[in-house]
Amino acid sequence: MEIELAYRPTPRQRSFHASTADEVLYGGAAGGGKSTAICWDAFMRCLRWPQTHAYLFRRTYPELEMTLVRTMQRIVPAELGKYNAGAHEMRFVNGSVAHFCHLSNEGEGLLKYQGAEIHWLYFDELTHFTKPMYDYLRTRLRAERRLGIVPCVRAASNPGGPGHAWVKARFVDATGAGARVCEIPVRSEVLGRVQTRRVEYIPATARDNPHLTRDYVIELEQKPRALREALLLGKWDAFDGQAFPEFTDDASHHADGLYTHVIDPFPIPLHWPRTVSFDHGYTRPYSFGVWAVDEEGRAYRYKELYGCVPGEANTGVQQTPSEIASRLCDLLEEERREGLRVTGVADPAIWDRSRGVSVEEQIRQVYDGVIFRKGDNTRLPGKMQLHERLKFGEDGRPMLYVFSCCRDFIRTLPSLVYDARRPEDIDTAGEDHIYDETRYFLMSRPIAPRPASPARSRPGPLDD
Repeated sequence: MEIELAYRPTPRQRSFHASTADEVLYGGAAGGGKSTAICWDAFMRCLRWPQTHAYLFRRTYPELEMTLVRTMQRIVPAELGKYNAGAHEMRFVNGSVAHFCHLSNEGEGLLKYQGAEIHWLYFDELTHFTKPMYDYLRTRLRAERRLGIVPCVRAASNPGGPGHAWVKARFVDATGAGARVCEIPVRSEVLGRVQTRRVEYIPATARDNPHLTRDYVIELEQKPRALREALLLGKWDAFDGQAFPEFTDDASHHADGLYTHVIDPFPIPLHWPRTVSFDHGYTRPYSFGVWAVDEEGRAYRYKELYGCVPGEANTGVQQTPSEIASRLCDLLEEERREGLRVTGVADPAIWDRSRGVSVEEQIRQVYDGVIFRKGDNTRLPGKMQLHERLKFGEDGRPMLYVFSCCRDFIRTLPSLVYDARRPEDIDTAGEDHIYDETRYFLMSRPIAPRPASPARSRPGPLDD
């Protein structure tokens, strides 16, 4: 019996299926056929290699059921596969299985997959997942030699969401927005050598999908500018729900500092006060920001130290407070040589003794060059202080500048989104550690509201 599979992939979808990279991100814009590409890719791999297991993830089960489950049921003929709603899986005639999974949190949710042997790992809307979720599930990629396969990751996503920053950094920025395949070195402790993972980004917009109706494209064109550029053009620098859309990195103004927040580094005058802000996480990244304040009260973030999450290739483990203190000492070596006094403000949680010796005490035992005081952790006033400092004044200058060497601030702040349940606040599932320590610093030096520049606007490429 012959079965005809009626699938006519677009050129971008064909590139997605043909890629030999270890990790591939497909999409960028709405209407690029992402969910369809994911389901067909999993279906074809499961048919080609018997006895293999594909795991397809969405963040919640209702999302999973409305997209991937429904799409897979539509494309798979009854003769080749049968869906079991109770088990949330589709079993194919050759013994392969597609598992439909959701992952709501980093704790107990991940433990469900501790013993899984994943051959084909899929994420739909990858920016809805945190990097620890992604990294952990990648550790479940393995296969017996008898299968003759190389397990891989295939993902799709629009811009935006709490994971926007890390997804953009790993796939979009690292590959030059899809211009090349990036090789990421990974240290294997078991094998005792460094291996490389090949990462690819395949951008696709609504214009790449000939199956879309004209009405759908017109509907996208009517959206507000940021949402339109993200959904129609797949732009990763503008998206709906962006918490600080006013943040501007205009390279043409790095030298003069007008209508940009990112500027070229310069020698900080010795008489400007210096402050270190600190946010610590037991299982999440820590962040130090070093600030100077000029005679007008304008703040300059001139260097930073950003820690990594467990499992990152460059360290492998979360650093202890003692190790963090040593790195802080190195960060402030120049200030120490110049005899400068540096104050500190930090997350009040570092004084917590419920787990034994507090983080603050452990840091002070190794490095006492900065005495931290408890930061004001009231969230909304801190957020409003950041908005106020980002505002351009009538002279075209903001009250907060960031040196261009502070790459993690520049990377993460534009990627923060609003919390869907508390729309006035930031979604804490995102990469908000630098934002938090920035709030502590700004609340230690609050400023009053000031008038904004009435003439400055930043039209996008689709605006008249």
